[in-house]
Amino acid sequence: MPEFAMMNGFLWLVLGLLAGALARFFLPGKDKMGCILTVLVGVAGAYLGGFLATLLGFGGFRGFDVYSLIVATLGAVLLLVVFRIFRKGEPAKRG
Repeated sequence: MPEFAMMNGFLWLVLGLLAGALARFFLPGKDKMGCILTVLVGVAGAYLGGFLATLLGFGGFRGFDVYSLIVATLGAVLLLVVFRIFRKGEPAKRG
């Protein structure tokens, strides 16, 4: 059982990395995000996308497949847009 849980967590990280990278590809910009924040946006976007897809009647995740990657990427894009909206409200740092 622990091996399955670890592999499942690893697959979530891989899915999050792919979804976050695709979201950044579709919405390029000057966001100061490294790999870790990109993965976090991707994983959170995957959860958000799965929740919204289930809420809208499209179903949630089916495993590690193309459908799940599309849902996760759409969620990550939505999360990245929200992230950028909140970042616009911050005052610019002067150095």
